[in-house]
Amino acid sequence: METKLAKIIKERGLKQGFIAEKAGVSRGAFSLIVRGKSVPTLPIAIKIARVLNETVENLWGDMVD
Repeated sequence: METKLAKIIKERGLKQGFIAEKAGVSRGAFSLIVRGKSVPTLPIAIKIARVLNETVENLWGDMVD
C-alpha cells in the first residue's frame, strides 16, 4: 500500500527518525509504514499526521473506496 509519507518527507527534507520520535513510533515500525509494508493503527496514523501538520485523510485517504 502506498502512502504520501515518503513524498512529503522528501519534499520537506525531514528525517524519518525525527518524525518517528515525535509520533512515538519506533524507527523500524515507521520505516515499514513509510514503505507501505505496514498499516498504522488509527492512533498512530493521527500522531504521524499531526507531526507532519497533515490530515490522516490526506496521507491515507486514497485507501478508501
